[in-house]
Amino acid sequence: MSTTNEKLVIIGSGPAGWSAATYAARAQLQPLVYEGAITEKNRMSGTLPLGQLALTSEVENYAGFPHGNLGGFLDSALPAKRREMMAPHAGEGVTGPELMELMRQQAENFGTRIITDDVLKVDFSQRPFKLFPSEGGIVEAQCVIIATGASANWLGLASEERFKNHGVSACAVCDGALPRFRNKPIVVVGGGDSAVEEATYLAKFASTVHLVHRREALRASKIMAQRAHDDPKIKIHFNTALAEVIGDEKQGVTAVRLQSMQTPAQEIVLDVAGVFLAIGHTPNTAFLDGQLELTGKKYVVWKKHFRTDTSVEGVFAAGDVADDYYRQAISAAGTGCMSALDAERWLSHAGAH
Repeated sequence: MSTTNEKLVIIGSGPAGWSAATYAARAQLQPLVYEGAITEKNRMSGTLPLGQLALTSEVENYAGFPHGNLGGFLDSALPAKRREMMAPHAGEGVTGPELMELMRQQAENFGTRIITDDVLKVDFSQRPFKLFPSEGGIVEAQCVIIATGASANWLGLASEERFKNHGVSACAVCDGALPRFRNKPIVVVGGGDSAVEEATYLAKFASTVHLVHRREALRASKIMAQRAHDDPKIKIHFNTALAEVIGDEKQGVTAVRLQSMQTPAQEIVLDVAGVFLAIGHTPNTAFLDGQLELTGKKYVVWKKHFRTDTSVEGVFAAGDVADDYYRQAISAAGTGCMSALDAERWLSHAGAH
């Protein structure tokens, strides 16, 4: 089996990964990015290249991208082949996929090399570190940045699993505009900012959005919660849980059974065409297999205050894989920058830069 040697490898391709790659490439570290593989497994788990932001609609809170027609800029900034795979620009604010494509291109413009593959396993027991991608041989690296983000959670219902990709989804932007959901009632499960964002987005297409939340008040920020309350197409079901997804092989999802959290025997059945889950995320750290110290929730631990150092010297972490508090694109990109600067200084001190 062949072995290649690298100075810096970045695993992951969300805002943290591309920010790290841009800073590292400008510092002449010749970074290699493993952006993830394009597989059905990754699609279903939300780990396709470009990260969770690629599954988001309009991005209103990323600095530097006010509402405006960015179509011409996108045409000039991105290669024609990648541009033609994207939806036409709607003339509003930047969308998640557009922002991620711009970040990816910026990193590539400075010399970042990109491999569309998954790293399945790592060995951080000694340097050079060893990485084991799904294709090709072993990759040895003097320094590694983990920026694999976090994936959407599922309820774990058998009926939910049965209708995944047949009316059950964890990505409103991916699937919300499909004909099966247009002008039909649908359900969104969750009560945080993500759930309200999904519900608001889906209200553009659905006849009614039933927002199902287990608690008596939304956990979303005040401005987001107010949007849900003010939208006439969103109906909020408090103290309610999704008990079962109902459907058949031909039509997919046709209804849901909801259960009261206060009176479990109290149930209602709603006729709906789809179910969208927005109940949080799990960090993508399983491939580390005990190589780094993790929190109880499996997030990578930052060992130094205001630094991206992990429990292994020479390995750094950036973005949502290590952040279960802020979980914003702009904070992820910020820690991506920090990780690249930390890596550059570490490599310099180690005599490898």
